[in-house]
Amino acid sequence: MTFSTEQSRNVVVVSNVADNPFAIDIAYAVGQLEDIADKISMKQFMNSEFCPRFISDEHDMDNIGHTLDGKIVVIVSTSSHLKSRQELAMANLIIARAAKENGAKKVVLVEPDLFYSAQDRGPRKDLGETHFERDVKDIKKFDGQPFTAKLYAQLLKLSGVDSVLTVHNHSSSVQKIFSSVFEGDFHNLIPYEIYAHYLLNSDILNYGDNGEGLVLCAPDKGARDFVKQMFDTLGLSKAKFIMLDKERTNERKVEITLHKESEHTFDGLEDASVILFDDMVRTGSTVVKSCQFLKQINPKRLVFAVTHFYASDEGRERMAHPAIDEILTLNTLPTILNRDEQGRLRKKLVVLKIEKWLAQELCSLLGFPQTDEVNPYKIDMSSKNPRFKRKIWYSDELKDLHQRSHS
Repeated sequence: MTFSTEQSRNVVVVSNVADNPFAIDIAYAVGQLEDIADKISMKQFMNSEFCPRFISDEHDMDNIGHTLDGKIVVIVSTSSHLKSRQELAMANLIIARAAKENGAKKVVLVEPDLFYSAQDRGPRKDLGETHFERDVKDIKKFDGQPFTAKLYAQLLKLSGVDSVLTVHNHSSSVQKIFSSVFEGDFHNLIPYEIYAHYLLNSDILNYGDNGEGLVLCAPDKGARDFVKQMFDTLGLSKAKFIMLDKERTNERKVEITLHKESEHTFDGLEDASVILFDDMVRTGSTVVKSCQFLKQINPKRLVFAVTHFYASDEGRERMAHPAIDEILTLNTLPTILNRDEQGRLRKKLVVLKIEKWLAQELCSLLGFPQTDEVNPYKIDMSSKNPRFKRKIWYSDELKDLHQRSHS
């Protein structure tokens, strides 16, 4: 999938750091063959202030301030080990303003893991719209803090960003405020098809043709809608769905139970293949406790699937726990592709790279004609993973995908 030559000429893909492989892959997928470094210069003054410059013909004196006239500028923003999120966020604002002041007709921010989403409400009841009734205990958690997600949305809009595209944002409050600030031009992409395609075409889980012996699990009521949609997307009529409940006794301790509204109980689930879905993992404590709780089923295999994987030292150590057989994640936080970052988890970690999928969604957002691919992702799997050494690809299409992902 690529834009036509004329369309790609009118789309300029840049990043908020000089060398961002994730952004480079998106740029290439939309037909931008020039290096991002040839599109924008990341100037920094001696006093450390950031001043980007969109590169133009130095001999062109007729189009000063108009070199981006009619163009769509796409800023691809991901986390980095080299810069803090505060630095990256500020760079987004300045790049967007530079684009608009040099004639860009539209600025799109592609930020797979939307910054400041954990700071999704403030110290008063009216600061943040949640799917639950905020009690005094919830409001007190934010006492003295800013409603940073709202500030970030407003600053992006003020700087010149017209549209925001993110992946699997967990916060209803963030989604509502971004939709309001951007007047509906906020796009929270959920990777149902990517997960489903991989689960249906790999041997990460074993189950019958109609889903016999497969159990999908939501870690809490907040994840129920996502996991139910995953259930429908898989289309396996004999699969089962269970939902857990967690009660946080303090910041680092939770108690796990089977939710009273769970569709199925544990009866008859012994020796099943279980997959637990969640949108993000940070410390891993709740995930491990949930998986330990699910071990009551005596599952044949237990896989944890998560969209945003924050591979902290603490998280890596916890999630090496034998209760989790394998971890399936996306590269919304691209550092997870680093083998040192994966640590011991590389033995049971599979990363689905989504740059091509995001390029496809971007194409759709901009209204450009396209040909969708059935599996617009690449697979990154360490040779330490035991499944790497077996013939796990069931179709010519997937064999080709596997070869390209390791080329």
